Amino acid sequence: MSQKQQVYLSLGSNMGNRILSLQNALFSIQNNIGEIVSVSGVYENPAVGFEGGDFLNACIALQTELPPTKLLASLLQIERDFGRERNTSEGYHSRTLDIDIIFYGNEIVSSEELTIPHPSMALRNFVLKPLSDIVPQFYHPIINKDIRNLLQQCKDRSKLQKTQHRLFKSRMELFSQLQFIAIEGNIGAGKTTLTKMIASDFNAKLVLERFADNPFLPKFYKDQARYAFPLEMSFLADRYQQFTDDTLQFDLFKNFMVSDYDIFKSLIFAQITLQKEEFNLYRKVFNFMYKEVKKPDIYLYLHQDTERLLENIKKRGRDYEQDISPSYLDKINRGYLDFIKAHPNQNSMILNLGDLDFVNNTGDYGTILKALGDQIILSCF
Repeated sequence: MSQKQQVYLSLGSNMGNRILSLQNALFSIQNNIGEIVSVSGVYENPAVGFEGGDFLNACIALQTELPPTKLLASLLQIERDFGRERNTSEGYHSRTLDIDIIFYGNEIVSSEELTIPHPSMALRNFVLKPLSDIVPQFYHPIINKDIRNLLQQCKDRSKLQKTQHRLFKSRMELFSQLQFIAIEGNIGAGKTTLTKMIASDFNAKLVLERFADNPFLPKFYKDQARYAFPLEMSFLADRYQQFTDDTLQFDLFKNFMVSDYDIFKSLIFAQITLQKEEFNLYRKVFNFMYKEVKKPDIYLYLHQDTERLLENIKKRGRDYEQDISPSYLDKINRGYLDFIKAHPNQNSMILNLGDLDFVNNTGDYGTILKALGDQIILSCF
């Protein structure tokens, strides 16, 4: 087995959503190349040597077993994955993602395809400044000066400003910045399954809705008009008690909390099932309770079409769910979407599942994690 080597990379982007490109590039590096051990701040600077949008730049340190040439090949592939098309003409150009190898330990490499240390790094303050964040005393093996001295002596006076952006070494670290994620969806959308997967993979406290023993539920599916009000009041009381107990006490050994329901679902279902007078009474009780409960940092709604929902409901085989009508599921979907539209200040995201099979397809699961991570980055940092 090859020995791990400490490597320093510079990353930049001046096209598209720059911070998401940098963050997702770090996740790709962590998954495919090696362990990221430190990340610099994120700096903004004008394009140097050509007309283009401002860059966001950062540096990272990582440990990898890949030799320099294979490391370069892997980084070039990541650039291509992010839409980078290297221009063979002379001069610099805008790019969605640019990754340069600055140091590969203390090794010196000189070939047609690769030069290490990077030959221009000492001339660029947008490389030296973020590099000094993570390794200020590292000595350049050719110039024999550390990064702090190189930065002080650098003649590059182009504008460089540290931003409020923050990059994370892994999705585990990113998700851990939150306190609470609520995952909602229609009956059969897969919200409980996804919640369990995220809780397991990211060391989160699992908060699940407990309703299997509700005596009114089987009766409701047979006679909705008669049992709607006692069912909804029973659900509200149970959800309020459970939700309060589960979310108010944080587990010190977990990174965050993830729930397969938000208590607001009570009002959504009640508006569908109750008569107007019943709903008005119900809403008064609900509003009093809702003020007291914890609100999620991210509210993720899993949207699935009715035909797929019916297929999922049939597969899981709960007897009392088999007579659920398509029109009832349509109303629930509309109720959730209306709720999200009516609460613009809530940090909500709608994920259209379509043909995604996040249970059996790791790529589809990764698609969901990426969408969730992007929402966290854009809305919370």
